[in-house]
Amino acid sequence: MTTAQIRLRHVSKVFETQTMETHALRDISLTIYQGDYVAITGPSGCGKSTLLSVLGLLDSVTSGDYELDGVNLAQVSLDQMAQMRNLKLGFIFQSFNLIDELSVLDNVILPLRYAAKPLSKDEMYQQAKACLNKVGLSHREDHKPNQLSGGQQQRVAIARALVTNPEVLLVDEPTGNLDSKSGNQVMQLLGELNQQGTTICLVTHDYRYADMAKRKLQMLDGAILTHPVEETA
Repeated sequence: MTTAQIRLRHVSKVFETQTMETHALRDISLTIYQGDYVAITGPSGCGKSTLLSVLGLLDSVTSGDYELDGVNLAQVSLDQMAQMRNLKLGFIFQSFNLIDELSVLDNVILPLRYAAKPLSKDEMYQQAKACLNKVGLSHREDHKPNQLSGGQQQRVAIARALVTNPEVLLVDEPTGNLDSKSGNQVMQLLGELNQQGTTICLVTHDYRYADMAKRKLQMLDGAILTHPVEETA
């Protein structure tokens, strides 16, 4: 039986100011299984990135329940939640968030320096080199990010996300800053990672890339639609 890695039950997220409330997520119920590849689409401002932030434990829910690997996160401390995020989740963003002062290899190593389980320097470098090899950039390990193309920088970001061996990759508009050729290469790489067993949750505005996923969900006004609607001009 397939294991449920992420389970949301009636999750809502409300942002409040002194003058207004913004309901970013409305009664979201969602299960993501081990080995799943889920694409979430919808118009700008519909709540896609907020949902990904909640899934990634970067933001808390206003109401509802979130279970990660069977653990209800309402029942754990902030330190335990941070440890679960570091151990189980990897993040890939539209902006690559690489540090130009560091080499490609040192950028990939960075998450290991903050890992709960300390590794030796040799272990960190071996793990990072293996991830760079997986994304086809071993020959660029000594370069700085600003010496690479956009597509190569995104592949470095993917290697960095993989270096802690996460169970789930949370991917937010990974092709948004890339040309079509580089975007296609990045999406092909994500597909290969999923075939190797990595669970992927992808937010994208590009329906071509959403079609590569095993499951497609469409959001509108903070809610997941049961039946996707056609886009209107």
